[in-house]
Amino acid sequence: MYEPTRTKPGHGVPGRAGRPADFPHRSRGEELDIQLAGHLSALLALTDELGLEEPAEAIARQVARLRGAPPARHAGHSRQSSAALHRRAHDTAARALLVAASRPDTSAAILAAERMDAHTAALDLAAAS
Repeated sequence: MYEPTRTKPGHGVPGRAGRPADFPHRSRGEELDIQLAGHLSALLALTDELGLEEPAEAIARQVARLRGAPPARHAGHSRQSSAALHRRAHDTAARALLVAASRPDTSAAILAAERMDAHTAALDLAAAS
């Protein structure tokens, strides 16, 4: 059956009882900034792979704003079909939109929503062909 823990857990709330925290803490906003920058960086890689220069530059500006430095970019190609890349980019933009909306970061949310619309239109166009 269940056996109770015999020792105190090794984790707790640092900084309690006047003790200083032994590691740096980030605020919820900082954590969301990091998460949003990650999603936008993934979207940037997909956008670069699709060869969409203007949207890629807009995404790169948002990543640079969040990280305080321009993003690393590469021209690697996964050899996936255009439709598969558009689906992945749409899903990644949706994740970025969720995080941007929870921050709230209007400029990143608008960019993510625009990219979702663009990738949906590209998928619809491919399906109609």
